[in-house]
Amino acid sequence: SKKKGLSFEEKRARMMEIFFETKDVFQLKDLEKIAPKEKGITSMSVKEILQSLVDDGMVDTDRIGTSNYFWAFPSKALHARKRKLEELETQFAESSQKKEVLQKSIEKSKIGREDTVERAALLKELAALRQKKEQLKTEIDKYRECDPDVVEEMRQTNQVAKEAANRWTDNIFSIKSWAKRKFGFEESRIDKGFGIPEDLDYID
Repeated sequence: SKKKGLSFEEKRARMMEIFFETKDVFQLKDLEKIAPKEKGITSMSVKEILQSLVDDGMVDTDRIGTSNYFWAFPSKALHARKRKLEELETQFAESSQKKEVLQKSIEKSKIGREDTVERAALLKELAALRQKKEQLKTEIDKYRECDPDVVEEMRQTNQVAKEAANRWTDNIFSIKSWAKRKFGFEESRIDKGFGIPEDLDYID
């Protein structure tokens, strides 16, 4: 059967073994030769594995001249793991505490919301009151014309219309007077010819 390849974590662990077993300092090219031969890590993946270990602080690196050197000692790895474990334990404790606070908050919020007959009746009453509110709002809109602001607005509109009507009435009387003087027409004839009501007068 076909041999199963190493997982990413297995490659990382085997790479660390090279450093711990030799307690030596390496360049990338050295590890690309050693890793495939001794640990079964393909040379193509050495750089990626090495970089991930550097990023996690498990392998140290430094540039000397034109070359990069890599090393790792068991004591540092132990401290790094210990720090990581402490960080995870702190995060776990914080998460647990937050979960407990949220759980208490949920339980507290449930108080008074139990599915009881009384609660169902109150919810029904609330729905009825909301419906009543909408009905009252509709009624208020119907009687909006009794609103003082609306009444005042209507009064002002009526005043403007009244003044405009009286201006036109004044104009009609002036034209009638002019026509009587100019052509000697009788007033009744002018009214009949132009469809002017006999009782036309100013609006009080």
